[in-house]
Amino acid sequence: MSTNDGSYLAHTQGRKHQTNLARRAAREQKEGRDRDGLLPGMGQAVQVRKNVVKIGRPGYKITKTRDPLTRQHGLLFQLLYPEITPGVVPRVRFMSAFEQKVEDPPDKSFQYLLVAAEPYETCGFKLQAREVDRREGRFWSWFDEDSKEFWVQVLFKTEREERYSGVPGLAPSGPRR
Repeated sequence: MSTNDGSYLAHTQGRKHQTNLARRAAREQKEGRDRDGLLPGMGQAVQVRKNVVKIGRPGYKITKTRDPLTRQHGLLFQLLYPEITPGVVPRVRFMSAFEQKVEDPPDKSFQYLLVAAEPYETCGFKLQAREVDRREGRFWSWFDEDSKEFWVQVLFKTEREERYSGVPGLAPSGPRR
């Protein structure tokens, strides 16, 4: 145990301590362990990273929408990928504020919509952290291979739907007549 912060820093930054850390890391790697003490393959699946040169961000346009029947608020994203790799279809993913590494500390009142397509950089859009309505016709994406445009529509559940979505026997009300 170190008696004060200066002593601790001097120890951990010292050459002998750093040498011992490197020696331990080499030994664990040789024994086939990763840093969590697990054998390879027991943890998460390993993803192979492709070395692709990124050519910048795609052009995009965002439009606010509102469903006339359910009065749900939403967003329509239009992304332009003129030089997309042939055969590649853009992918969409939602990311919570706690997964992202750009803003620190994370703000739980936001979530992120990520759109990725090679060779472009991944585009991230900061959205309010409301539940997305994933029913058919509410959340969709479409890629037009001819014009190289990618469309994504996101509709958020109404406050009533969010409040009662997990309650059995209470189905969301349809449009009022």
